[in-house]
Amino acid sequence: MEITLLVKSFVGLVVILFFLIMFLLYTPNKKKTAKKLQKPQKQRHSDYKTLEELLEVIKNKSSSTEELAVALDLVMKYHGSIHPKLGIRSHPDFDIYSEILLRICRHPNINKDILLKFNRELEAKNPEYKREINDAVTKGLNSRGF
Repeated sequence: MEITLLVKSFVGLVVILFFLIMFLLYTPNKKKTAKKLQKPQKQRHSDYKTLEELLEVIKNKSSSTEELAVALDLVMKYHGSIHPKLGIRSHPDFDIYSEILLRICRHPNINKDILLKFNRELEAKNPEYKREINDAVTKGLNSRGF
């Protein structure tokens, strides 16, 4: 009697498992069709972004050349001025700009025109940081490993 009870329990569990798997496979189809019906929203490049968000675009190795150019233009537009130096030391916020310069120098999709434009604009807006900017670009270009 125990064997028949075990067999019936096993068959019942298999039937329940079958229904659960069918339910699992049936519901994602509705979600997929709902996702297909929705149009993907493109993010506007003209939207104001924080410096950290722009840095994330620059850090992303799969960012295209156009995305990099837009991100660097937004950096110059909204965050181009660096705080004045503290005596002979650079302001601690300059570290972010130094990282941006290093990242764009090492980015695989950067070209010389975008790099030179950003470098010249940053030097023009911040003449007291000209030496530090050139040092950061030199370090970035040297770290490419050509």
